[in-house]
Amino acid sequence: MAGILYLCATPIGNLGDMTPRAVETLRAVDLIAAEDTRNSIKLLNHFEIKTSMTSYHEYNKIEKADYLVEQLLQGKNVALITDAGTPAISDPGEVLVQKCMQSGITVTSLPGPAACITALTLSGLATGRFCFEGFLPADKKEKAGILQELREESRTIILYEAPHRLKRTLKELYDSVGNRRVTLCRELTKKFETILPATLEEVLAYYETEEPRGEYVIVMEGKSRQEKREAEKESWQAMPIEEHMAFYEKEGMDKKNAMKQVAKDRGVTKREIYQYLLNK
Repeated sequence: MAGILYLCATPIGNLGDMTPRAVETLRAVDLIAAEDTRNSIKLLNHFEIKTSMTSYHEYNKIEKADYLVEQLLQGKNVALITDAGTPAISDPGEVLVQKCMQSGITVTSLPGPAACITALTLSGLATGRFCFEGFLPADKKEKAGILQELREESRTIILYEAPHRLKRTLKELYDSVGNRRVTLCRELTKKFETILPATLEEVLAYYETEEPRGEYVIVMEGKSRQEKREAEKESWQAMPIEEHMAFYEKEGMDKKNAMKQVAKDRGVTKREIYQYLLNK
């Protein structure tokens, strides 16, 4: 009978956030797969956990996942932990989970800290709808594509960033989306936890004199309905009225309803559209 893969969330800064169930599980499993064994040994020592560890990280995630699946198929129970937070969130754990599911191995999660959710709840921004982007890619072309998508995103946006790249990322966000509201969350749950609600302009000015320190979560408001309406209006106004009419008529609208929709899109009266077409 195959073993079970346990996804064990670990503290993102404060060891008091470790759950009793996670400690019990890490003591009971046959093997712990850790993102960085040098980092995780401190956690295990603190809770007097003696279970054997093996490394599982971005650079060995394929071959080591295959090894871990073999161990699980032999009946061993394995716990997966990341350096901080919940495994498989901005973490190579997703590969192991996929391979386990493909092999019919049971996977269960022990809930706990996640920096993205902690930051979202502290941000003061809308929490009902949000998207998590993680770290922006290093590849310039891929990053430009994602920034373009974020420009149109209406949900609250959550990103991770390292201190040495923070200024550049904030500038790239500002150049892409404009001066949106943003909350920077630094060193969450730790002694020097800092929550900075501001605008992108304000945080860029702030970090002209301050040096970023610690790990950051950037929470940024999405594109507002007003922004979307204005962008759509500009797009329609750039189109000749005849093409605008033709667009809706091809969609199956009769001329009267098409004129009504065109007028609404362009922020004018139906009479103005009618008069224009009549003059034409």
